[in-house]
Amino acid sequence: MRYLIIGLGIYGSNLARYLTDLGNEVIGADVRAANVDAIKDYITTAYIIDSTDPAALAVLPLKNIDLTIVAIGENFGASIKTVGQLRRMGVRKIYARAIDELHESILEGLKVDRILNPEQRAALDLVNEIEMGTKVESMRVDSDSYIMQSPAPEYFFQMKYSELPASLHGLRLITAARPTMSENILGIDRNKLQVISPESLPAERVQPGDVLTLFGTAREFKALFRMLG
Repeated sequence: MRYLIIGLGIYGSNLARYLTDLGNEVIGADVRAANVDAIKDYITTAYIIDSTDPAALAVLPLKNIDLTIVAIGENFGASIKTVGQLRRMGVRKIYARAIDELHESILEGLKVDRILNPEQRAALDLVNEIEMGTKVESMRVDSDSYIMQSPAPEYFFQMKYSELPASLHGLRLITAARPTMSENILGIDRNKLQVISPESLPAERVQPGDVLTLFGTAREFKALFRMLG
């Protein structure tokens, strides 16, 4: 895949590095020379340009990009102008970072393919982690529904999975996984999560290390957090 990331601050540069590590071709652009210098040796190509200037944007290989990510966060105006210029130039697939609700609303009007809220996502995961007392990963499905994955809280240990729904305050258990020992290609033992088969799940008991994937509303998750607290 070939990605273009416009805005190479902390968020954009980390995206660029991660995508490169996964074997993708990444082109970066930023108005600040220091940001470009910091990342240029890690990605395919990096440009110092003002992305609000259509003549400058035209320098980029826009027609050969699979996905353009506008990662500008601190400059609201530059973000909106950049997305607008990209749309006017016929760039089809655009993800854009939003810094607040107004920014998000304008990006919705510009019909970007996906709006990124890294600060909100990080804050939500941290709050959920504090409430659950363990590491949590969450994904927002709509305005009030979430999928959340976390190690099973100690409260549930030795409870049968068939008994679990009664204690989940309306949350649905999508799946459960358990760490199992396996060898990697070098013959080194490692723990690897393996999904517990749906057929055997009801009779299994929750063990330390089990990972639960739950679906439900914010209210249902709050009810669970209160119980665990």
